[in-house]
Amino acid sequence: MNLLEKEQLIREKSEEFEDALPEDVIRWAIDTFPNITFACSFGAEDVVLVDMIQKISPSTDIFYLDTDFHFKETYETRDQMAKKYGLEFVRVSPKLTPEEQALEHGEALWTVDANQCCNIRKVEPLTRILSQYDAWITGIRRDQAPTRANTKKVEYDAKFGLVKFNPIASWTTDDVWNYIRSNDVLYNPLHDQNYPSIGCEYCTRPVMPGEDPRAGRWAGNEKTECGLHK
Repeated sequence: MNLLEKEQLIREKSEEFEDALPEDVIRWAIDTFPNITFACSFGAEDVVLVDMIQKISPSTDIFYLDTDFHFKETYETRDQMAKKYGLEFVRVSPKLTPEEQALEHGEALWTVDANQCCNIRKVEPLTRILSQYDAWITGIRRDQAPTRANTKKVEYDAKFGLVKFNPIASWTTDDVWNYIRSNDVLYNPLHDQNYPSIGCEYCTRPVMPGEDPRAGRWAGNEKTECGLHK
């Protein structure tokens, strides 16, 4: 399938999938692009998709970006999910260890240049792993942030050069938690401690009542995305 054919197929499926169940999007994605992977952050949206993918295609690769700066609860959630589903998450690491990063760029780079820190610990590793695949699945939703408002269920990801599936793009927060509760899905306990969006420990804080759900990410900084999706 050449690029023009792929783009035409994406346009057609984008319209067709708008009202489709996430499971139907996932099933078609895996059937059509067997060389596909799912990027898991172990947040609420992503544990839902792990559960769906395990029910549809347990052999599909699931990776996570190990920034070395995750909360201990995030690592514990990873371990508990691996045990529950009997799967091995693909660990993708930055080229620099935290110590090497500190030597090259100074201590606590995230306080000086959060974008550069994200590029080193997230964007470069993601670019590296996605170069091995034809398509990827993500857990982003339209109502998470203005930058995600126009997300399609299927789109061409020009940044990484592959097809991108967002099966729960149209879901609300309530939809996510209804699935978690109805299917007894494991989730990060930080969600019960006012962390609706969970990233690296140094750049994530609890969200206070009345604040935007993503206000806890890079607080005090104009930054709203780590660079993975925009």
